[in-house]
Amino acid sequence: MLVRAASLASAQVLKELDVAFESLDFVYEKSRNFDTLAKNLAAEVRKRAAEGDVVYCVDGGVTEDRAAQLLRKQGGVTVFEGVSKAASAAARAGLFGGYTAVSAYEVAERKLALPLVVYDLDDKLLAGDVKLLLSDRFGDEAPTLLLDGEKAERIPLYEADRAESYSPETALVLFDIPLLEKKRFDLDDFITVMRRLRAPDGCPWDRVQTHESIRINLIEEAYELVDAIDRKDPERMCEEAGDVLMQAVFHTLMEEEAGNFNMTDVISEVTEKLITRHTHVFGQDKAAGADGALSVWEKNKMTEKHQKTFSDSVNDVPEGFPALLRAEKVVKRTGKGGWKDSYEAAEEALFAAEKRLAAAEGANTDEALGELLLAAVRLGKLKGGDAEQALLDKVKAVQKEYTAFEALVLADGKDVNALPSEERKEYERRAHESL
Repeated sequence: MLVRAASLASAQVLKELDVAFESLDFVYEKSRNFDTLAKNLAAEVRKRAAEGDVVYCVDGGVTEDRAAQLLRKQGGVTVFEGVSKAASAAARAGLFGGYTAVSAYEVAERKLALPLVVYDLDDKLLAGDVKLLLSDRFGDEAPTLLLDGEKAERIPLYEADRAESYSPETALVLFDIPLLEKKRFDLDDFITVMRRLRAPDGCPWDRVQTHESIRINLIEEAYELVDAIDRKDPERMCEEAGDVLMQAVFHTLMEEEAGNFNMTDVISEVTEKLITRHTHVFGQDKAAGADGALSVWEKNKMTEKHQKTFSDSVNDVPEGFPALLRAEKVVKRTGKGGWKDSYEAAEEALFAAEKRLAAAEGANTDEALGELLLAAVRLGKLKGGDAEQALLDKVKAVQKEYTAFEALVLADGKDVNALPSEERKEYERRAHESL
């Protein structure tokens, strides 16, 4: 007769029944973590079973014991199911029907939902870790019942690690929270709210929107997120990322209503894309560094999109991209398809475009300007630059420099449009040096 630990309730029952047993406490000492402990316990039981029949006793249900689960998979094991620790805690808390049950040692690994029963909360440090994980998910004020033996105390979640003692019988029960009383939400909650807004008795504005009517909103929200990133403002990034997500969900719900696809389809497709394009992570491909990983991604992308020629890839650049970004994408993809560029060719094209633009008149001006910009994109790409970002950074620098220039002029009581050439240059120099 073997038991996991002499301190467990199962061991105490065996003592009361005067049944001889051996504790496996020594296995805990050589185990680094919970997973290792389970494997080591199962290995020790199998070792003893090779010498003769063995009974391995666990507290609660067999399915709640990781080592017992491992033994069961090996076959040749007879299971006598006990009363589940989670079911016992749920009954004491008044939970009936569906609930999620998880060992305290597995909280970080499992998908959690309310109502929730956490068993095996046998250590104060473990209780602290569980509290932090659950608070992040459900909020630190979530209504909770802490159970330990005959004791039961209703507490807010943030007090889950403040009990005087913890034992293998300690469990934590988190009750369901009505949507409008929640402090923390998940994607399902978010979609529920969005569906409610689109319902017949929902928000009149949300109900009448179409893909076309809110199309510009997605562009605006994406730019606002980019602006928050540029400003290195985490608080605004969080807000704007939520606004971008809202637009994606909005468009998805419209298609769900039309019976075309739903949020599960969207998440499934993007998740599968991440797996199938990262074959250097989830498959057999190899990638040396970021450039190698990008090459694998591009190869898998062409396969996935059934692009048999490089022209297919070149013509797949979205038409909605800003012109400079679209030019970069086209130059990059034509370069992969045989149009190998060189510094000499790009510089020659840039020089020729400059001359043509200088001599151009009327309708020919735009064509010459387009050639000049494209030549600049080609040269920038060869140098490893980002034309879209480079121009944006330069525009911002001009804004700052001009603002400083005008401030200096106005401080001297002068008119920016009435400065002699040499004086204007002096103010420009001072403005540049002030930044």
